[in-house]
Amino acid sequence: MPWPLPALAAWAGAWLVFAALQRAAVPPAAALVVACLLGTAASVLGSTWWRRGLIAAGFPLSLALLGGASLPHWAWLVPLALLLCVYPLNAWRDAPLFPTPPGALQALPAHAPLPAGARVLDAGCGLGDGLKALRRAYPQAALEGVEWSWPLRLLCALRCPWAQVRQGDMWAADWRPFQMVYLFQRPESMERALAKAQAELAPGAWLASLEFAVPGVVPSARCGVPGGRVVWLYRLPLDRRTGTGD
Repeated sequence: MPWPLPALAAWAGAWLVFAALQRAAVPPAAALVVACLLGTAASVLGSTWWRRGLIAAGFPLSLALLGGASLPHWAWLVPLALLLCVYPLNAWRDAPLFPTPPGALQALPAHAPLPAGARVLDAGCGLGDGLKALRRAYPQAALEGVEWSWPLRLLCALRCPWAQVRQGDMWAADWRPFQMVYLFQRPESMERALAKAQAELAPGAWLASLEFAVPGVVPSARCGVPGGRVVWLYRLPLDRRTGTGD
């Protein structure tokens, strides 16, 4: 949906839920928690941090301005707590939640073939769109995902029951067991990703990045994606001067 329709839909939905719970004689604090949980969950529809913040904060702010309920003072910490659960502070330095387009990785096997059973990691898997795209590209691979936000990790696991999804820091996770690591990060994260890949990925393994290239390194291959995006492929070990593997 074009902006600001996601925000308007989330705010309206939260107000409808809150009003329905009030009519059902649910305590105001409990109704606030449920409505704020809905707004926070809907915040994943925002394409930037400030839009996600507006979606999540819209209902509690409007409730406070309108004086729509008699609530204990601590209840106003609930929206902040829910937002921090979905978007932990130490995850803000990584990419905003933005889904991998469904067909974005279809051309990968032609450039980076993997054997059946190869382990592939989606580092920062969010809601699982990258894992779904990887499954279309590598149906016989053993797919895994790591996501710092535990609510997003739970939703990803529900959407991708065929993948092993765990909660954790993608930068602290061990990349050594994987034949490919897939990223959809920020441009400023790519130097860090390269350093980790060079330190941990075995010779012959692949680092795949949607949209953003590793600066100063020529890719082993690149794939065009509908919509003008590019998937950059780097095979280990890399020569920073040429970007080619052995």
